[in-house]
Amino acid sequence: MNKKILIVDDQPEIRQLLAVTLGADYEIIAAPDGTSALEAVRLHQPQAVLLDIMMPGQIDGLQVLSSIKTSTETKHIHVAMVTARGLADDYRLAHEMGADGYFIKPFSPLQLVNWLQEKLK
Repeated sequence: MNKKILIVDDQPEIRQLLAVTLGADYEIIAAPDGTSALEAVRLHQPQAVLLDIMMPGQIDGLQVLSSIKTSTETKHIHVAMVTARGLADDYRLAHEMGADGYFIKPFSPLQLVNWLQEKLK
């Protein structure tokens, strides 16, 4: 059975790019916002989450990250931030909150593939 990857981004093009890039090797689950991301984590228990920071709605990517990493049921899930926010403070905060990776848009899909292969051995 393929490992599950949850892609969380409010931009359909980014979700599609990642789904096409990763779909041959992983089962892809997609969510457009933080609320549906948390629901997808609960329902599907993915092995990794690729998570945008800035999204519409009540819950942003950092809140999703915090929720995943502070729950005993989900803290083992690998989370990579995939975001346009490239400031050192954003990077540091995400890592302090438990992010396992940080990719700045525009990102290299190959870097993400390599990160996932490394984390999901």
